[in-house]
Amino acid sequence: MEFLVRTENLLPPDTPDHTRDRLRSAERERAQELRDAGVLKRLWRVPGRNATVGLYEAGDPAELHDALASLPMWKWMDVTVEALATHPQERKEPRGLQK
Repeated sequence: MEFLVRTENLLPPDTPDHTRDRLRSAERERAQELRDAGVLKRLWRVPGRNATVGLYEAGDPAELHDALASLPMWKWMDVTVEALATHPQERKEPRGLQK
């Protein structure tokens, strides 16, 4: 299953710089692990905000939840998830013409 995941980082502004830097580094490392595992397919920044939009692939919503909850900044994220389904125009062969 594919999911569109929107996240907004709500780390408190008074978080010490060393803590913020450590969390960002750990977040990049974990995101790369998810990428290497084929879970995180694409990631975009949202200009002007501390937010991202990502395309994730997981076996089911519970598997996606586990992947997102493994992110070091998870407890400071506002997360919105949309399950995606292939549009008929994106199928290789139109329905009814499949062999």
